[in-house]
Amino acid sequence: MWTYESNFNRFTYEVSPVFILMEEILLRKMQSIVGWSEDEGDGIFCPGGTISNLYSILVARYHFYPEVKTKGMAALPQLVLFTSEHGHYSVKKSAAVLGIGSENVVVVKCDERGKMIPDELESSIIAAKAMGLAPFYVNATAGTTVYGAFDPLIAIAEICHRHTLWMHVDAAWGGGLLMSKRHRMKLQGIERACSVTWNPHKMMAVPLQCSVILVKKKGLLQECNQQGAEYLFQMDKPYDVSYDTGDKSIQCGRHVDAFKLWLMWKAKGSEGFGSQVNKCLENAEYLYDQLRRRTDFELVLSSKPEHSNVCFWYIPPSLRNVPPGPDRNSRLHQVAPQIKARMMETGTVLIGYQPLGSKVNFFRCVFSNPATQQEDIDFLLEEIARLGSDL
Repeated sequence: MWTYESNFNRFTYEVSPVFILMEEILLRKMQSIVGWSEDEGDGIFCPGGTISNLYSILVARYHFYPEVKTKGMAALPQLVLFTSEHGHYSVKKSAAVLGIGSENVVVVKCDERGKMIPDELESSIIAAKAMGLAPFYVNATAGTTVYGAFDPLIAIAEICHRHTLWMHVDAAWGGGLLMSKRHRMKLQGIERACSVTWNPHKMMAVPLQCSVILVKKKGLLQECNQQGAEYLFQMDKPYDVSYDTGDKSIQCGRHVDAFKLWLMWKAKGSEGFGSQVNKCLENAEYLYDQLRRRTDFELVLSSKPEHSNVCFWYIPPSLRNVPPGPDRNSRLHQVAPQIKARMMETGTVLIGYQPLGSKVNFFRCVFSNPATQQEDIDFLLEEIARLGSDL
């Protein structure tokens, strides 16, 4: 039954009435959770957060420069957009795909915790205008990929308002915290966004793929993307053709991603989603506390994690008495890749690693499965220490 129902298409109401309505109900619910009123807002389910972020730039460009739809980029001034140095790579990828160009994405400095610095954003906007460029869009991140940081949304919203810029919040990773009464305050200001990316297939643990782009201006998705193919989107149908949502999309055929979220929401309820978010962040804090107690590990950030991301180094015996400096960094940089290779060979645990800026390779443990227990976290640390004991 699942395979049959998940293979329905959602371009017109007549083909998939139940799933069209299901999507609309879920989008309205998510818009209300973000903090938008019932008479504003629109959205669509997308094949992943990268495409959701692409939609945000697409509709923002159309909002300010609707002529781009017919005349192309040649009719526009040189556009620039802004994101933090910890923002997701999909912003640059989207700029390349849309013909804006990745070099016209201005990367804004972050503080030591990975949050965009508002003053740096505003000075970057002013500098771009002085160069004769046309700023139009700011991407703020709620839950960065590596550190799990939340940009200061209220301050960014004020800057966007002053300069008449589109404010997008990439909450692909952090949007799930809106379901938690304990943690949703970390996204204060998201209600002022013009658009929001939210991936239920991340923190809410909905099966892949399940991503949403929410747009505050009703009708903008339709205006931006519609082509009115007459074999699908006839205007003289015997029902309200606003339910033919396929023309809001840059796709034609679309999976019934909303069905997975609807089923899970019916099963768990909003309180259930909130509880699982709380559990994941409790696990992150437990790992953080354990790392602080051990002498064979070092935390990348000394402060408590904001999200469920915890970043750390394992310090093997050969490096524990080596003073800080280039030699230690060079040797430490090789530790995580070697342990990761051993993880893959033994098959007992598997977590990712990466460098970031001046920081050499470190492990990044991210919790999104509420079934993870403290004994699992203890095992992870002991296994890393075992696999790296001879390095």
